[in-house]
Amino acid sequence: MAVTLTPVALERVQRFLQHDPAALGLRFGVTRTGCSGWGHVADLARDSREGDAVFEQSGVRIFVDADSLPLVDGTEIDFARQGLGETFVFNNPNATAGCGCGESFTTGEA
Repeated sequence: MAVTLTPVALERVQRFLQHDPAALGLRFGVTRTGCSGWGHVADLARDSREGDAVFEQSGVRIFVDADSLPLVDGTEIDFARQGLGETFVFNNPNATAGCGCGESFTTGEA
């Protein structure tokens, strides 16, 4: 499988990368947080780490650490307007439940 970007998210990440030429791509993964256990994290990748899975889409590299990969493999990253703001939206097929506020999720593995 892979981690993919919708066309809207791809355009947004490309814009971020244009403003920060030192960035290698997008780093995507999870961290323990919230009431359900896992939260998605996305930031510009500053380095390539041992064990990273690297997916490439239209010239944008997506770096996922080995610990996060089983929890996010198959995720489609989208970008949407929500109310007055804009945010990345993670369509993660591994998420089996989420908390009420939408900040965190659980999987069958944890």
